[in-house]
Amino acid sequence: MAQRVLVADGGNKKTSRVRVAVRLRPYMSKQDDKHEGPCVRGLDSQNLEIVNWRNATETVKYHFDVFHGEDTTQEEVFLSSVKSILPNILKGQNASVFAYGPTGAGKTHTMLGSPEQPGVIPLAVEEVFNLVRATDQDEGWDYSVGMSYLEIYNEKVLDLLSQNSQDLPIREDKDKNILIPGLTHTVISSSCDFDKYFVPATLKRTTASTKLNQRSSRSHAILLIKVVRTQRPLPHRQQTGKLYLVDLAGSEDNRRTGNQGIRLKESGAINLSLFTLSKVVDALNSASGRVPYRDSKLTRLLQDSLGGSAHSVMITNIAPEYKYYFDTFSALNFAAKSKLIVNKPFTRETVAVPVLPVKRAREEQEAAAASGNEPHKKRRDERKPEQDSSSHSAHSLSEPSMMDRLVALEKLLMGCKDRDGWSVAQSRKEIQEIKKKQREFEKKAALLSQLAEEKSQSVSPSLFKNDSAPLQRSQSNAAKLSKQQAVVQPLQVLQPHQMLVKKQSVSSGMKERMPSDLVEIADGKENLKDSWECQLGVSALEQYKQKILHILNSGCLKELKTLQQIGDKKAKLILGWREMHGQFTTLQDLIRVEGMTEKRVSSFVKANILGAIGK
Repeated sequence: MAQRVLVADGGNKKTSRVRVAVRLRPYMSKQDDKHEGPCVRGLDSQNLEIVNWRNATETVKYHFDVFHGEDTTQEEVFLSSVKSILPNILKGQNASVFAYGPTGAGKTHTMLGSPEQPGVIPLAVEEVFNLVRATDQDEGWDYSVGMSYLEIYNEKVLDLLSQNSQDLPIREDKDKNILIPGLTHTVISSSCDFDKYFVPATLKRTTASTKLNQRSSRSHAILLIKVVRTQRPLPHRQQTGKLYLVDLAGSEDNRRTGNQGIRLKESGAINLSLFTLSKVVDALNSASGRVPYRDSKLTRLLQDSLGGSAHSVMITNIAPEYKYYFDTFSALNFAAKSKLIVNKPFTRETVAVPVLPVKRAREEQEAAAASGNEPHKKRRDERKPEQDSSSHSAHSLSEPSMMDRLVALEKLLMGCKDRDGWSVAQSRKEIQEIKKKQREFEKKAALLSQLAEEKSQSVSPSLFKNDSAPLQRSQSNAAKLSKQQAVVQPLQVLQPHQMLVKKQSVSSGMKERMPSDLVEIADGKENLKDSWECQLGVSALEQYKQKILHILNSGCLKELKTLQQIGDKKAKLILGWREMHGQFTTLQDLIRVEGMTEKRVSSFVKANILGAIGK
């Protein structure tokens, strides 16, 4: 059973705003060809300014949670921005740290660092193990730490801990948690154990050289550290915390990087995912209905970090040179919007289902039988009669075996009497007597129904009189009762020249107004003969055709739609043809209308004439 516990940081506060830190890379004179100097400078530990590109004499100021200048060390970045959110992982909550910025601004250096100056990732993992070791062992909790490492390359999720990784899917469980089926999860016990897996996996990450960066990351890398702590005593509560450490690839201007071929395709995928990330931030700030997390795999994985349930820190890396001016300016604007995002952290906790005593007793019995512990089994058998008399659950265990039940059933079928003296032979005799009485009742019922049918045939008059030859159709006697009843006939396959129309009754006034040769068609609409036009007569048929032709030539859209088999689309086509070619001379001219064939015209004429007769 899963439980969700909201975080209360100081009073009634149950939200956590995304913390934004900005780090300025040291100025490199080699990259400044015009010797224009830096375009960005820090004012204090939280404020900085950048030259206004519209007016060089003005500056634009920004305020963030932390500003790291050019002389800031890796450890200072970690202590002031990242360390404060790591204890939440041991409480079953999520945390996220990701580096953002243009290419060549120092994101990978901030996250990975070097052997002399380790970055955020190695320092954070070491701090997690320090927190686990610092916990009091008497608290009754066991801790387990694991890791997963992946990259998003050209919108494909690849497992860096696997030798042959394929594109992995991204799923969401019933608790709205993002997960990746098939992603390798490795349990680690120390920082050295972490380096053993992390360093080879980092070398597998896709990198390439561009004009702006000798070792440019061509993919987004995401490291997942999962901490699970389990309570030893009942009810065995389990809390799961996750730490996401993300090194984003930088946005690129292909005019300056000189990307071509596969580098150009990689740059397009990177810029598209970062653009989607910007749309997510805008949607969260504007409180719009839909947040486009699913438009990119990067935003899908960062769904928990932006507007989700994680304690998030974004480290924005910027470059001071003028040739990076617009990239730096857009990165600062993105960081300013991101600090307005509010997350709602909560503790992820599950409670183990307690094991039933009966099930545990059975498991003990099976274990004892497997180990051959005969003395223990004998003592348990000696206590069994006492348990049967006092416990209902133990009584259920002493029921007869399946073999005993089968033997008893066989004896019963062979005719052995039970306690009441009942036998199978007696029951068979009673069944035969019941069947005999049932057959007698069926004979009497059949005789009575036959007499009733003969009486109804002699008394019931014909429904109507007609001088013309009757239609050849057999009528069942059951339909000729004194009280009319609906009779359902089986479905029949008719030939094209045949037609079956069913109608129960026709008013007497209608019979008088119709000609005698059409009474059968109007009343019963039974099976017509080979040529239905012959039964109508030449004059009547021509009269009906002229009425249809008159509607086709002079009718409006609404009148055309009153015809059978003419919908809105066909009515508009007829009107269009009439405007272009004039009136129809005969009904066969309908063939010239789009979508009308000779067979459809014939069916149209037949349906409208018979429909007019039936009205």
